[in-house]
Amino acid sequence: MKHTGHRHRALWVFLILLFSPLAGFAQNVQPVDEFTEQDIGDEAADERDPYENWNRKVYRFNKVIDDWFLRPVASTYRAFMPRVADRAVTNFFNNLTEIRNLANSLLQLKPESAVVATGRFTYNTVFGLGGLFDVATAFDLPERPEDFGQTLGHWGAGSGPYLMLPLLGPSSPRDFGGFVTDTVLLPSAWDLAEEPDVYLARATQIVDRRADLIPVESFISGDEYIFVRNAFLQRREYMIEDGRAANDPFASDDDEDLMLENF
Repeated sequence: MKHTGHRHRALWVFLILLFSPLAGFAQNVQPVDEFTEQDIGDEAADERDPYENWNRKVYRFNKVIDDWFLRPVASTYRAFMPRVADRAVTNFFNNLTEIRNLANSLLQLKPESAVVATGRFTYNTVFGLGGLFDVATAFDLPERPEDFGQTLGHWGAGSGPYLMLPLLGPSSPRDFGGFVTDTVLLPSAWDLAEEPDVYLARATQIVDRRADLIPVESFISGDEYIFVRNAFLQRREYMIEDGRAANDPFASDDDEDLMLENF
């Protein structure tokens, strides 16, 4: 019965995450004057987006859902949540992802990243009051995000065509498979939570993540669809290559400072 409960919980988690239409867009934006469609190239971008007509329709659908439901809720949350508390909530949920980072670091045979993930989870959980404060960064242990989509890419799996998934947002066959694996199969701190607490926590995580994206919307200019697509593709390539492919346009000190000020 407990095994069945875990499967049902995993299914619910997957469905509730679908209500984060910009989930793949988090941390994937920067000021427009430093990043345009030409960074990938019109021809290359078209080749990686063979289903653009369909993807644009899905993007418009996602935007309607976001405009009428998720963004208003996130705006209300942002208006009434004190900044310190908002940051603490974000830190708490980020801390939970360190177990995912650890698992995928091991699968990619990255011992240093595995040690960093372990250290971050330990420091933030013990000294950061359960992850409410990111003390690990102060100990020179910055986060090294790793997910199963990156693991597949690390071992040579192709990304496949760019996909705009209904309600879920930017993805690809590789990244969607990685998302499902991370959510259902790999070890997670969420396994320690009991129903219905996990439902409330997941809903809070989604609203908090969407609220943190509101200031970033000012960076979008021109064709929103193209901007989101190019940002997602370039960011994912950078993460899979561990920064070796090119300079990360999203990791410059100026841009990071600007993001932190907005958050």
